[in-house]
Amino acid sequence: MLGLAGILVGLALLIAFAYRGWSVLLLAPLAALVAAAFASEPLLAHWTETFMGSASRFLMQFFPIFLLGALFGKLMEDTGSVAAIAEAMTRTLGPRRAVMAVVVAGAIVTYGGVSLFVAFFVLAPMAEALFRAADIPRRLMPAAIALGTSTFTMSALPGTPAIQNAIPMPFFGTTPFAAPGLGIVAAIIMLGFGLGWLALAEQRARRRGEGFG
Repeated sequence: MLGLAGILVGLALLIAFAYRGWSVLLLAPLAALVAAAFASEPLLAHWTETFMGSASRFLMQFFPIFLLGALFGKLMEDTGSVAAIAEAMTRTLGPRRAVMAVVVAGAIVTYGGVSLFVAFFVLAPMAEALFRAADIPRRLMPAAIALGTSTFTMSALPGTPAIQNAIPMPFFGTTPFAAPGLGIVAAIIMLGFGLGWLALAEQRARRRGEGFG
């Protein structure tokens, strides 16, 4: 029971300090030591054998995925492919459907294999222009971008190239297209609730007379 409590406390501390700007590279081993202390394990042995051993095996197994994903994202950014997709969504849907345009553009580029970090910074200028033209509050921009880049395309749609889909594969013996029906249903739920919340937030802002600024 204390071991489980230690894991929860360690995760809570990691999340809290990460939001305050601390480096995860520093917080992860500290959180592991907190969990070990709650479980009454030898701290040095836990650090050198359990944590460092698991971390090195994880990096050895998944570093090629991280590297190739980053290279692909950089290639798409430098060739202007991500910006071209974003501009196409802008022309197709226009300012009247600004939220939908941002979400769809983010979904296309991340489902195509572009890192969500690259997509976020490329989509931000497009989202700002659309939200300004539609007079939608600026504070809803991060939510719209995150819905398109960091939810259903990251963890639900079958075959997504995101690392969140690739990492569990060797442990569960699955393929990138495992449970396609369940994944599609989950993606529809995520997208539906996300768009519904954004539409409700936009309506409330308009009733209050809140604009882009």
